Amino acid sequence: MIVVVGIGADGMAGLAETSRAELARATVIYGSRRQLDLLDEAVPAPRHEWPSPMLPALQSLPVDSAADIHVVASGDPLLHGIGGTLVRLYGAGKVRVLPHVSSVTLACARMGWNAQDMEVISLVTARPHTAVRRGGQAIVLSKNASTPKELATLLNAHGRGNSEFSVLENLGGTTERRRDGTARQWADDPPHDVDDLNLVAVRYLPDERMSPYPDDAFAHDGQITKHGVRAVTLATLAPRPGERLWDVGAGSGSISVEWCLSWRGCSAVAFERDERRRLNVESNAAAFGVSIDVRGEVPGAFDGAETPSAIFVGGGLTRRGLLDACLDRLPSGGRLVANAVTAESEALLAQSYSRFGGQLRRLQHYRGEPLGGFTGWRPQMPVTQWAVTR
Repeated sequence: MIVVVGIGADGMAGLAETSRAELARATVIYGSRRQLDLLDEAVPAPRHEWPSPMLPALQSLPVDSAADIHVVASGDPLLHGIGGTLVRLYGAGKVRVLPHVSSVTLACARMGWNAQDMEVISLVTARPHTAVRRGGQAIVLSKNASTPKELATLLNAHGRGNSEFSVLENLGGTTERRRDGTARQWADDPPHDVDDLNLVAVRYLPDERMSPYPDDAFAHDGQITKHGVRAVTLATLAPRPGERLWDVGAGSGSISVEWCLSWRGCSAVAFERDERRRLNVESNAAAFGVSIDVRGEVPGAFDGAETPSAIFVGGGLTRRGLLDACLDRLPSGGRLVANAVTAESEALLAQSYSRFGGQLRRLQHYRGEPLGGFTGWRPQMPVTQWAVTR
């Protein structure tokens, strides 16, 4: 059995009796240097510091030995902690977790926030831009002392410099400290004595959450699935939590961005042969705080990409063999949606509908515009859409 004991910055003094008893009977204890240093003489067992990288050491723990293995971890080991990794490796039946009050819970208490009203984001291993949001509030777990400035700089760069920004250090310890300001202040003039053990409480301002987003919310050169068509396309793609999209001929990446924002765990791979448009996709991913794997020309760029749950083809339909290559890589139960605006690509979709079935529809949008002293309807380019489930 692996026994994971959560411990806070206050060390042994803050542990419950059950956790104290577990550590006292331990024959060996694993943990990071910070957690091991919090133990006192009441814990006589030999201590082993995790190496870097840590995963190989976790995979080689002697779980079949007669004695239990004890691990000390920060706060609640099942909240972005080592507990979840151990359960994944060895199963819940071989892992017992004794949680401490997490730093997230302590941060909510200090901020006066209801835990159910905010998001928890870990930047311990993720890139800082994944904590950029267009509204709401979050507790952001930092990798080190530089994380607050990196995050503040990104928020300021993406028009969120007025976000309320509180950095909390050594929560629960004798040197606990809280510093409040805005993202702009932390980006322009951050303090130089931030402790590595910190987290950031952010209220993202201005709050501009919506779905779908208007076209001008994205960096693009005109190659973008327009607002109304994008809404219909996303409804047809029908994203589900944790699913992955392949966005072929991504243009601005607007479909990928909105897919990733739709549900927790959704991800996207954007394929775009034009380098400037790939830069737009990356810029939009950073601005919306999502992770998009941006790749080049297909079908070659398909190699090595993780299997999709759905594929959207927004460009390049007339390239020989492209649609068949997409269908070949779609798993059983996967969905494919393709949009066409030219007569040639529309004919290809009609042929595909005849071969494979599915749904074929034409979308026509009109916009009211001044016509003399009155208002007339100006038609937008019609879009033909084919959708099929493998």
